[in-house]
Amino acid sequence: MKDILKQLGISEINAGVSTGTKWIKSKGEVIESYSPVDGKHIASMSTATPKEYAEVIKTAQEAFKVWRNIPAPKRGEIVRQIGDELRKNKETLGKLVSYEMGKSLQEGWGEVQEMIDICDFAVGLSRQLYGLTIHSERAKHRMYEQWHPLGIVGIISAFNFPVAVWSWNAMLAWVCGDVCIWKPSEKTPLCAIACQNIVAKVFKKNDLPEGISNIVAGDYRVGELLTKDKNVALVSATGSIRMGKKVGEAVGSRLGKSLLELGGNNAIIITPEADLKIAMVAVVFGAVGTAGQRCTSTRRLIIHESRYEDVKKRLKAAYHQLKIGDPLNQKNHVGPLIDKLAVKAYEDAIAQAKKEGGKVLVEGCVLKGKGYESGCYVKPCIIEAKNTMTIVQHETFAPILYIMPYKTLDDALTMQNGVVQGLSSSIMTTNLREAELFLSANGSDCGIANVNIGTSGAEIGGAFGGEKETGGGRESGSDAWKAYMRRQTNTINYGADLPLAQGIKFEF
Repeated sequence: MKDILKQLGISEINAGVSTGTKWIKSKGEVIESYSPVDGKHIASMSTATPKEYAEVIKTAQEAFKVWRNIPAPKRGEIVRQIGDELRKNKETLGKLVSYEMGKSLQEGWGEVQEMIDICDFAVGLSRQLYGLTIHSERAKHRMYEQWHPLGIVGIISAFNFPVAVWSWNAMLAWVCGDVCIWKPSEKTPLCAIACQNIVAKVFKKNDLPEGISNIVAGDYRVGELLTKDKNVALVSATGSIRMGKKVGEAVGSRLGKSLLELGGNNAIIITPEADLKIAMVAVVFGAVGTAGQRCTSTRRLIIHESRYEDVKKRLKAAYHQLKIGDPLNQKNHVGPLIDKLAVKAYEDAIAQAKKEGGKVLVEGCVLKGKGYESGCYVKPCIIEAKNTMTIVQHETFAPILYIMPYKTLDDALTMQNGVVQGLSSSIMTTNLREAELFLSANGSDCGIANVNIGTSGAEIGGAFGGEKETGGGRESGSDAWKAYMRRQTNTINYGADLPLAQGIKFEF
């Protein structure tokens, strides 16, 4: 790992504030990064103070004056070069993601590939920031709308996707003409250093000013500097519902813009006509992938009563085949939780489920012994539960799957929608009517609704996000780029008279 850290420009002690290639040795508290894989200390990173934060804001403001005036296709060319650099660093960056966060090596590489994919998407987007032409009711008038950069975009990212979600925001923001300030998760700060070192070199090579890409490391106090700062036009925040409400309140109080990607309590419905061969793959990966630490992880499995016993049997068999251990070993299916606080949340959730009457189908526990020295490895757990149970209504970031039977599809949809979160959802069926009903206005109320695939594993081409207390934000594909720009309606009079709208007469 030392060689990988060196290749990515990470030292034992690192500055936590950057305005491009310039790293500022901040005087704030120090974040220590420990790997959940083996419990070892990786490196440290200082955090931003208000003084250093103000310096970053000033640099970003000056950079924006230059960046916004560069034609969008040329901004896209810079992002294309960033994509090429990420391709060169995919193996090393993916290993760092896996080691610092704890997800499998395949998922670590997949996360970097997601960064590369969003770069490719953003390059094409840079030539498609379309407005509309509008017919005017007045003769010799032309109306149209166009889109302009917002300014500074603040990005607050979570530990579970330490690089990909930042890139969803940053690459789109950059082709839109914005500059970015990133507050990475204090649980995975080293991944941010690596990304900043990669992208900053590209900006410098193209003789662009420092301050287009910036980092301010720290805890919630640094986040509050971003959310309360009127100089930050948009705050994109990924995290818990509790955190998102605080961000939304702070940004809303100054009438700023926020893009929120918050919790998920995602369900898969298995109908009588489901193909169980593919359903089991979707359920197991959705529930245990990333050790259940995805916002799109499968938390609830709603099974028709006619298939309930069969699915239970298959699930038990599948879970007994899972290999738990070092995520850098590609033979393992499940890695560790991020830290011991997450382990405690896992244990507390299981205890609460039992207290509320849940019946354990596959027992969970904290694993000990050789290979589990970090204390962060847990056994994926399955609990028979009711959808109305308090713990089932809560999102626990751990590999706990709640299963429950249903009688009619209406019952299943009521259960599926009967939580405060609204991110991802799936139905497993070969019945066209069931599938279409699930996708209709009377079906899933989530931002993502899938048929015959699981709840996790979204592609960058579609807009990603959810409804209700998931926050309503949209990132990545489709027209998510509009969140990073401001709309302007223009009317041009090329005639010799000045007719007023709505036929109003004003003469003197």
